[in-house]
Amino acid sequence: MQHVKVPDDRIGVLIGAGGETMREIEESAEVRLDIDSESGKVSIEKVGDPIKGLKGPDIVKAIGRGFAPEDALRLLEDDMMMFDIVDIDAASRNKNDLRRHKGRLIGEGGRTRELMQELTGASVTIYGSTLGIIGGPQQVEAVREAAEMILDGAPHGSVYSFLERKRNELKHKGMEYHQFHG
Repeated sequence: MQHVKVPDDRIGVLIGAGGETMREIEESAEVRLDIDSESGKVSIEKVGDPIKGLKGPDIVKAIGRGFAPEDALRLLEDDMMMFDIVDIDAASRNKNDLRRHKGRLIGEGGRTRELMQELTGASVTIYGSTLGIIGGPQQVEAVREAAEMILDGAPHGSVYSFLERKRNELKHKGMEYHQFHG
């Protein structure tokens, strides 16, 4: 059994209307969720296929970090799908720095975040002081590198060029490319 802490404002999303989302996660990942809506603690117990059950905690964490349940359930599509987090707060010196970093990662009108998704095929969300990524290993690595470039102060144009090069490399290597539909 594993335990995950979910922010109070994400508990409702995890449970869903009438418990619908919770039941879908339990069926799809073959786990049992015990959600304490007061404290935000979620206990995850594997009840079926242990391999699918391993993805259960990541699905709950992803929803807790701002992903829509449909995006979090993408983790079950393929054994190679993974969930990763970039800690924006660790790269920030103070609250103003954190706000500036988040703004740079989101971009004007959300454009930078959208381009990260479009050019890599990964799902990307920014919630609190973290950037969450769901995708294959190369997709997650490309988004992580792009985010780190932005946090280090690289111009957005350079980051976009980097992402386009990565997308072309993935296509050239014959990697399966999935357009993100958000």
